[in-house]
Formats: sequence, structure tokens, C-alpha cells
Amino acid sequence: MNRAKYTQRSQRWIVKIGSALLTQDGKGLDYASIADWASQIANLRQEGIEVVLVSSGSIAEGMSRMGWTQRPTTLPELQAAAAIGQTGLIQAYQTEFQKYKIQAAQILLTHDDVSHRLRYLNARNTLRTLIRLGTVPIINENDTVAFEEIRLSDNDTLGAIVSSLVEADLLVILTDQKGLFNKDPRYNEDAEFISEGLAMNPDYVSYAGAAGSAISRGGMATKVQAARVAAKAGCATVIVSGKEKNVLTRLRTGESIGTLLVPEATKLAARKLWIAGQSQAKGALYVDAGAAAALTKFGKSLLPVGVERCSGTFNRGDRVNCISPDGRVIARGLCNYSNVDVAKICKLPSDSIPSVLGYMDEEELIHRDNLVLED
Repeated sequence: MNRAKYTQRSQRWIVKIGSALLTQDGKGLDYASIADWASQIANLRQEGIEVVLVSSGSIAEGMSRMGWTQRPTTLPELQAAAAIGQTGLIQAYQTEFQKYKIQAAQILLTHDDVSHRLRYLNARNTLRTLIRLGTVPIINENDTVAFEEIRLSDNDTLGAIVSSLVEADLLVILTDQKGLFNKDPRYNEDAEFISEGLAMNPDYVSYAGAAGSAISRGGMATKVQAARVAAKAGCATVIVSGKEKNVLTRLRTGESIGTLLVPEATKLAARKLWIAGQSQAKGALYVDAGAAAALTKFGKSLLPVGVERCSGTFNRGDRVNCISPDGRVIARGLCNYSNVDVAKICKLPSDSIPSVLGYMDEEELIHRDNLVLED
């Protein structure tokens, strides 16, 4: 397996840092460690890598500030600890990133934000804009308001979901373990280390153990499951010890550290497979001959100027069919605008969208990466 393909050539990384690597065994934030992470991320950015940071630590910091030695068991206390600790966590990151003239941005998410289609798209657009502006988005689950039914379970899962949101190339899960073993190495001297493999290998789920810290919420099992979620979006995952010196920069050089779990399909292929497997289309876009040729022969995106009319009731992000002049379904994809807005801008050039609608999310009705041709 060519590690360089997944580390040296990846341009958008999600880096997830667990509580054990950010706190002093529950005694508050480890500012020296945060400074080191900021330095490594700054080095990655100098090499042209876009980095989104998923950071634990808010509850642990809140516990420290309140003098609690054990993780609370009641939801209100957990939410209070998160609220108290979140300000200190973000302030610590921003202080360090400012040394490299990097602006940090805080994003708090719940399950509702990624399961509700419109909120998912809003979160996606915000994150992509922050990346385009050159910031380092720092993401955490919104523990201050989340209740059990809307929890994302853990920040490993959150990292995997974010990798899909922003179409990342690589998810790096930093932990206090070397990586994945076929047995728990803490209790089995004959445990064998797994350097690399396919993320969807069912054996890896059985190999993983439970959480081993009073501060953290996840264990190796959540990391393997996160790698499986990321793989469905075509994103590779490295599970690696954050205690390794300069671990991020060493990964960038292609050094074989940690466990690399790779997807079976490319990022684009995985996304198109997901689109193809979506439920029945919510509507249809009737394209002219020029647009039909652009889609089927030249692999282009669908622009409003090439659409004669639309039918059905659909919202931004819903799947629609593309109908050729002879009545055939030639493609299907995710539309960037609702049927109400499409009806207003069809047959018009893209630069007319802002004046007609008062805003412009995308210049295409369907981007080619979100479009699948019919056989």
C-alpha cells in the first residue's frame, strides 16, 4: 500500500485531538501541548495543506476549573463543564495560532446539524468558506446544549462526519495509543500491530477495545468506526499516537507511523455512489440539447442557462433528474437551489443569479462532482 498517496498527496486534513493529549490528566489544559499542535499545524499549512481541527478538551477543562476529579455523570453537569471549559480551550488555541498569523474559528455541532439536510448544507458551506478564507476551523460537539438523542457519540465520529462535510482527503485521529492492534496491547503481550489495511475490514471492529480513560469518552472501537464512516466518503484515516514527537509533520513526509485505514473507493467515486443510491428524485430539470451534450459528452456541470424548465417540489441539496430534449433521464444529481429558485433563473447566465435571487450559493445548478450519468 502506497502511504504517500494518502499522506504526502492529501491536501485537506481533518485532525482530531483527544482529551488525553490536551489535558494534564484532568488537571486542566496542557498549554505546552497546545502550542506544539499549533506549531505542527502551521507547518502543514506552509506546505499548502488545509487543516480542520476537531478538538476535545472542553469538558476536561471545565472539570479542572470546577475542581472535579471525576467526569460528571449527569447531563446538566456535563453541559455546565463544557460551557465553562469551551472558552478556555478556544482562547488557548487562538493565542498560539496568532503567533503564526493564523485566524482560528470556532464551530459547535450537534447531530441535528448534520442529519437535517438544510442545516447540513449550511454547515458545509460555512466550513468550506472558512477554509477558503485561510482560517483553521476548530470543531467540537456542542455539549452545552446536546442531549442524548442528538449526541454525535464522540469526537472521533464527529471527525469522520466533518471529513464528509468538507470532502477531506485524510482524517488523522490522534490518541494515546500507537494505533490498532489485533488485541489490547495493555493486557496482551502477544498483540500484533496493524500498520495498514482496508477501513471496512470487519475484523478490525472486533479487535478494538473500550474507552480506557476517566477523561475521554471514546476508545479504539470508536476510532475504527470513525474510519469506516470516513471511508464511505472516500477519505483515508490514520490512527496514531499523539505522543509521537512531530507526529503530524512526520506523517506528511510519508513516515510509516500509526495505523492507516483506507477506503475501497476514491473520494469522488464514493460520493457518486452515495448519490446514485439515494431515494427517488424529488423533481426534474429539463435541459436543452447543448446542456445535454455538456453533461454526457464533456463531463461538465449543469448551469442554469442550459435548463428550460423544472418540475416537482425540491429543496437545496435534494436529488433531481436531468431530462434531455427527447424525454430521457440522462443524469441525476444534487441541486444547489430549490424548485422555486430554479424556476426564476432557468435559461439565464450564472452571473444573473445574484440580481434575480438576491444571493448566489453556487454558480451551477448541479456541480459535476454531485452528478451521476445514467447508463
